[in-house]
Amino acid sequence: MLAVYASDPAASRGRRFAQPPAPGRTEYQRDRDRIVHCSAFRRLVYKTQVFLNHEGDLFRTRLTHSLEVAQLGRSIARSLGLNEDLVEAIALAHDLGHTPFGHAGQDALNECMAPFGGFEHNLQSLRVVDQLEERYPQFDGLNLTFETREGILKHCSRVHAEELEAGEPGGVGQRFLQDGQPSLEAQLCNLADEIAYNAHDIDDGVRSGLITLEQLQQVALFDDFKRQALAEFAHLQEPAAGRRLLYDSIRRMLSAQVEDVIGATLGALKKAAPHSANEVRQMPPLVQFGEDMKLKSQGLKHFLLHQLYRHPKVLHTTGQARRVLRSLFDAYLAHPREMQPRFVARFEALHAASDGSRGAARVIADYIAGMTDRFATREHERLMKLDLLVEPSRSMAVEAT
Repeated sequence: MLAVYASDPAASRGRRFAQPPAPGRTEYQRDRDRIVHCSAFRRLVYKTQVFLNHEGDLFRTRLTHSLEVAQLGRSIARSLGLNEDLVEAIALAHDLGHTPFGHAGQDALNECMAPFGGFEHNLQSLRVVDQLEERYPQFDGLNLTFETREGILKHCSRVHAEELEAGEPGGVGQRFLQDGQPSLEAQLCNLADEIAYNAHDIDDGVRSGLITLEQLQQVALFDDFKRQALAEFAHLQEPAAGRRLLYDSIRRMLSAQVEDVIGATLGALKKAAPHSANEVRQMPPLVQFGEDMKLKSQGLKHFLLHQLYRHPKVLHTTGQARRVLRSLFDAYLAHPREMQPRFVARFEALHAASDGSRGAARVIADYIAGMTDRFATREHERLMKLDLLVEPSRSMAVEAT
């Protein structure tokens, strides 16, 4: 049973291109199925979370991360009376626009695209489902419902929101201009995303040897549950039981966070008393941690930022990744015919249009953002052998002409 403030698929704002309903499936189930079967979703298995794809078989990828977000989201949604299918659809699609090489790739591509409007991975995820997937004869993209698209667009700059609003008045860009909120299902996915990556980055960080259980003693959110695990299972103190101790501590931490979100959100909903999904959009964010858990979560994020994401070994490999993506961008800008044929056709059509270099550069960003880690690496090696990798100064000179 859905709560009154949940997103009801029967009351969806619909799709950009009208389609008859699917027998036996709600609109949000249909969205989820389209996402799971699309090309961009399959590529997530070879896209990096923190550690690059070649560094180990057991580190998280964008695909495993998305599955973990979906699992956490559905668990919480069920307790809150929210629409589990919509939560799952948003969770599975939220990283479709991520570049290869994780956040390093995103930062590099944003730097390359700075003269052409920048690059935002949330906006790119929306571009994937709205434009870049080619699966249907009558429209580009996946033609998802408004509610799924709204949830995918977690962040958006005002400039890009204005562009979205101009192309789709009253659409998914409007709330960023009016300081509104998305559905509760979208708010839940945002928080489930944070819970998932904090937990699995601890796991991957310890597995890699870049952080230790001893270092994690300074993180209250983790250490509290490690102490609980040791108090209940004394044998976990043995060195050989280190993995079991780590997993049990993370399991307890995840459970506590889920329970905290459910309790704090139910309290916020009782106080705000929304009577519909649309009323939620006019209220402050309602899916939330309690204050104590929020502070502890911030402490964990601060620890991971300084001890893992900025670890010299991580910075070294991500620095290499940034150079690869910048080199690819410069090479395609100078030699666009090195891209796959359908991107070459788009590049040439847009380069001849009124927006000229801006639109053409966006095609290159689309091409690079869709790459997996290993494809980007192979392309870099191929272009290097052809002596087509160019210095940034040379590519800017090409663009100026």
